[in-house]
Amino acid sequence: MDFLDIVNYAFIATLIGVSGAWVFLIKSMLSSFRNTPYLDKFPQKDHKTPKVSVILPARNEEGFIEKCLDSLLDQDYENYEIIAIDDSSTDSTGNIIRNYATKDSRVIHVSAKPKPDGWMGKNWACMEGYAVATGEILLFTDSDTTHSRNVISLAVAHLLSHDLDALTAIPKMVCLDNWTRITLPMLSTFLHTRFSALRVNDPSKKTGYFFGSFFIIKKNTYEKVGMHQGVRQEIIEDGALGKKVKESGFRMKMVRGDHLINAVWARDRSTLWNALKRLMIPLYLQNARIAVGIFFAVLFLLFMPFPLLAYSSIFLGHSESFPALFIVSIVSSGLIYAAGMLDARELHIRFWHALCGPLGSLIIVSGFLSGILQAKRSRSVSWRGRVYSMKDHMQNSISV
Repeated sequence: MDFLDIVNYAFIATLIGVSGAWVFLIKSMLSSFRNTPYLDKFPQKDHKTPKVSVILPARNEEGFIEKCLDSLLDQDYENYEIIAIDDSSTDSTGNIIRNYATKDSRVIHVSAKPKPDGWMGKNWACMEGYAVATGEILLFTDSDTTHSRNVISLAVAHLLSHDLDALTAIPKMVCLDNWTRITLPMLSTFLHTRFSALRVNDPSKKTGYFFGSFFIIKKNTYEKVGMHQGVRQEIIEDGALGKKVKESGFRMKMVRGDHLINAVWARDRSTLWNALKRLMIPLYLQNARIAVGIFFAVLFLLFMPFPLLAYSSIFLGHSESFPALFIVSIVSSGLIYAAGMLDARELHIRFWHALCGPLGSLIIVSGFLSGILQAKRSRSVSWRGRVYSMKDHMQNSISV
């Protein structure tokens, strides 16, 4: 047996493990699809209609915020206010909010003071909105999100009927460009396992997570977990806040709302790239060695079966190890495609975008690698027109 055969058999053993992992991931994903509860399907009890304060941070959102505000003003829930925070926008966002506030008293225009050092921009804007909120329940959402007419009513009824402290809804992820469409099915597979509703809703699990596009929380619960001030340095603030709620022993629930809520995940190649980086940076800043290990695990799970399939097919008759490598490469590549196809169907993404799985996988691992390489630089990530250095920011949003 020569050195090349030894390397090939090492790849074979690795891909057998990769295939086993994908069988587990696909099984978990299907279970999540079947068993995640829905926002609008629950045994409803009589309840009051407490005032809801919708907290809507916005920075440079002139292309999206009007649709968001229109959907919020059209709600069938009667007792609510919309606190729209202009977070130092450099476009017409502030003027748009001001015009809506002039026309409808339910809209409260807040101009956020300049962001203090040590804060992420959105976290600061949310605190500025909280400072003027008068509701017993807080609903946090994003300016590029649109809502069905009954979504606040459903969320409040679900929260109170189940005696919950917090509730978050999984939105429909809207993709505006082809790069996001070919990437999201591969990436969100992991969300169905590590941050699935089944884990969040299980009191015995430590997993807690909020979707920033829609989570509703009792005001006193929000205050007890430290508000956004307690996660002021977090680049994935919704995950960090959801984690704190779960770890503090409060009752929280994740439900499907993808038929009621639309949220834009990434708008173009630049925001997609920075979104991928911001997923890896918190892991790296917590523990660099483990983060690098996670990167290589993702590299083999998502991408390496494809080049190994090409490699083994070219040298198929070279030695006895190549046919075996070819077979396990086909199996592992097929499982990646199967997972991508299943997820694309749930995400309402077209079949041909899922066929570009290898390219989507390459984009993901490249973005993760960029996050590792730039995590401690002075300009590690750009988000909503701001550039952040994360090296002095302790991150706790995603546990390694």
